[in-house]
Amino acid sequence: MSSNKMLQQRIAIVGAGLGGLACAIALHKKGFNVEVYEKAQDFRPVGGGLGLLPNGLKSLNNIYPGIVEEIKNYGCHVQETVLKSTQNENIRTNPANRFDKYGFPLITVWWWRLQQILASKLPRNIIHLDRRCTGFSQDDKGVDIYFDGKETIRADLLIGADGIKSAVRANLIADGEPRFLKSMSWRAVIKCNQQVLNPDQMGFVRGHREFMYLLNVGDGDIAWLYRQQASDNSLSTNKDEAKSRVLDKIAEWGKPLRALVEATPSERILEGAICDRLPKDFWSKGRVTLLGDAAHPMAPAAAQGSNSTFEDAWVLAECLSNASNISEAFNNYEQRRIPRLKIIQTRSAKGEMHYYETESEKLEREKHEKPEEMTGEEFSDWLHNYQL
Repeated sequence: MSSNKMLQQRIAIVGAGLGGLACAIALHKKGFNVEVYEKAQDFRPVGGGLGLLPNGLKSLNNIYPGIVEEIKNYGCHVQETVLKSTQNENIRTNPANRFDKYGFPLITVWWWRLQQILASKLPRNIIHLDRRCTGFSQDDKGVDIYFDGKETIRADLLIGADGIKSAVRANLIADGEPRFLKSMSWRAVIKCNQQVLNPDQMGFVRGHREFMYLLNVGDGDIAWLYRQQASDNSLSTNKDEAKSRVLDKIAEWGKPLRALVEATPSERILEGAICDRLPKDFWSKGRVTLLGDAAHPMAPAAAQGSNSTFEDAWVLAECLSNASNISEAFNNYEQRRIPRLKIIQTRSAKGEMHYYETESEKLEREKHEKPEEMTGEEFSDWLHNYQL
């Protein structure tokens, strides 16, 4: 099978989140016949704020040259990071230029707005909404993909980009439920006249076994993300209860921070347990592979969920376009990605737990643990200098 023959392969991507769309763009630009299937009925304004780091932005720029400037215009090019107390007092402010040496800045953006930007780079007829994948079966000639209450789709290869609760992974690997990391999350994006951040800042509020991120995400919108250590991962019975839970938890915090949550409509608050999975030695079988959270879900501590997914998207498209058959492409993809992701997943899980340590617990841990293979600075260099 020549590379030209590979271009004739019909590729189905399940999931029109950030990873699925980025991969579709990369494949479409290389001339592949690609279709995306998404369970949502429409692209509603959902999701929280996220930070795009140099390794993710470099990947996006490879996928669609010039897109980083567009994202910057719709998001926030962070100039300063500010550490705050729970009373909204500024403890320390640092310039955010430490990323400049990697060639790209730190940009914060609303997940939904980034999804819109990515979707705009594809022909509309490529994205099929209201298609909830329930599983697949494959043979030597192709893959049948099943959708709840809808027709079965036949493709030459399938990419599962359907997140941490991936139906494709459940069928492919069948490794049960994700691992709860004893951390709960509440987050939202709102437009309000707030008194906590300057327009080019990103904030971090440290409490006792709790913290909050504050992100400017463009167009006057601010994202807040509250996390707390928790042994119980049960969710609220409704959106109003979720909002009440956060307000109860931050009842002693300063008024400007409480006001952010108070101003948030209940239906905008996303509540969830922080989960990951242990790294795997494979993501592919036959004509099916995984990408992003479906392949390597991780704690958000290193902010690599989306950023590493954009790396996946570019590398997978490169592997498919340079291989003579599907098996070779998937083998190359796994060899280039899995060793790196094992390090990122493991480090992210540790980082999530370190968020909640007191100073004395941190000192005690550091006294007894072996030194990390990489210091924080070495890890940052390794992460952002990745050769795609």
